[in-house]
Amino acid sequence: MTATPPDQLLCWADDALITAQRLAAWCARAPELEEDVALTNIALDQLGVARLLLSYAAEQLTPGAVPAAPADQPVTEDTLAFLRSDQEFRNCLLVELPDDDYAVTIGKLLFLAAYQVRLYAVLSVGADQRLGAIAGKAAKESAYHLDHARLWTLRLGDGTEESHRRMQLAVDELWPYTYELVAPVPGSGLADLRADWLAAVGPILAEATLVAPTGTGPTTTGGAAGRAGAGDGGGWRPGGGRLGRHTEHLSYLLAEMQVVHRAHPGARW
Repeated sequence: MTATPPDQLLCWADDALITAQRLAAWCARAPELEEDVALTNIALDQLGVARLLLSYAAEQLTPGAVPAAPADQPVTEDTLAFLRSDQEFRNCLLVELPDDDYAVTIGKLLFLAAYQVRLYAVLSVGADQRLGAIAGKAAKESAYHLDHARLWTLRLGDGTEESHRRMQLAVDELWPYTYELVAPVPGSGLADLRADWLAAVGPILAEATLVAPTGTGPTTTGGAAGRAGAGDGGGWRPGGGRLGRHTEHLSYLLAEMQVVHRAHPGARW
């Protein structure tokens, strides 16, 4: 079996972990009870995948690999989740963006799930059998996540004038971040999934009477950047998350997620 290096596993694990944390914030706050339960279940699905990937990565790391963790203790999934700094996280920027509007939450879930369905399909038949088993399970869950996001995208995009406006605004704001989302993880050898991702997302946006951005804009970013090709939302492409360069939003999220573990190291209940 060919073991996938931990730095690659952390990219996919952190995408799922940060998504779980963001979605968990909707617990008891979603627009309706059924949606409250659905988003919580999706958060738990993402957390479950994150745990499997973090555990796999941790097994390949030696004590001391995480500077904030005790150097005489083995690295665990908890070490990686609760003791890394923001610069040690490898998630893409899209998932750490705040959910300031429910339309933003749905847009992020739509874009992420469309990517994860395709990513996990590729990983499930790869040379790494353990990663393939994790991806095979996650692919089924991601298909449900995509269907759920699709239904809400249709409901908001083809709903009232106000819901359409806010859903289109969410798509416009999130679109530049999708380039980093679908770009191959460095060293993974995977092909660029953007064409497949566009083939999945495009029809959903069209059915929802939403328009995929095609304009141009500044190319200045905080990390890796470039200009998009014609007809695929040219302009600004924020990136750098895979390299540990994040927005300030991740710092606030981690402070909340890690506070109990850091305040009470080794606690059990």
